[in-house]
Amino acid sequence: MSNQVFAPLQQALDHWAASGRVAPFWLRDDDAIKPTEALDRFLGLTGRYPIPATLAVIPAGTGPQLAERLASEEYISIAVHGWSHTNHAGLQEKKQELGAHRPADVVLDELSQGYRLLADLHGQRFVPLLVPPWNRIDSALVPRLPELGFRALSVYGREKQAAIPLVNTHVDVMDWHGTRGGRDAGALVGEIVARLTTMFDTGSAMGLLTHHLVHDEAVWSFMQALFEATSDHPGCRWVAVAELLAPAP
Repeated sequence: MSNQVFAPLQQALDHWAASGRVAPFWLRDDDAIKPTEALDRFLGLTGRYPIPATLAVIPAGTGPQLAERLASEEYISIAVHGWSHTNHAGLQEKKQELGAHRPADVVLDELSQGYRLLADLHGQRFVPLLVPPWNRIDSALVPRLPELGFRALSVYGREKQAAIPLVNTHVDVMDWHGTRGGRDAGALVGEIVARLTTMFDTGSAMGLLTHHLVHDEAVWSFMQALFEATSDHPGCRWVAVAELLAPAP
């Protein structure tokens, strides 16, 4: 991939470094269930640099096989990706599993089951972070998440005021409404640079969202080029999500 595509990112990170600051990046990958060739490729790529990554795992479909596959992966953490990634919204609505379409206690009970299951399977690798399927959750549920043990919520877009801390993703590599493949690399770099500009004034982190099961070669190439451009740059650092959940000093 052309270095020219990443030139704006290099300039933005040079600005951070020249200011004596380091921009935190984090990586969230959704829909993990079990070991697959795609997961192996993802782990191989992130491990090569190395880049900490958070797998948002669907509890209802997973089991010990995934935990066994990840046992030797030093830089992987596990978050709760809803319960079964089932859409309960109507045909004319945006997809939601954690919406107001079912009684709140039913939804919360499923999330509690998912929390306990993944905590038991993954031990210290587990983080008390909820990733709603399709990045949507009924706002009435959010204040009750700490009752289940969750310390933070991760959706897509700029963080807003909420009843629980938000650790969001901000740049999605997938063209969901078009080719359903990788998005244009220049556009992705532009979004990352825009996020870095916002962060310079407001703090927070730059969250990259991936879905290893559906990546095409364009996505894999972009990820590799991004990791090469950022992994050793003094103006940024890829961090584990647990660091973003830690209370500020």
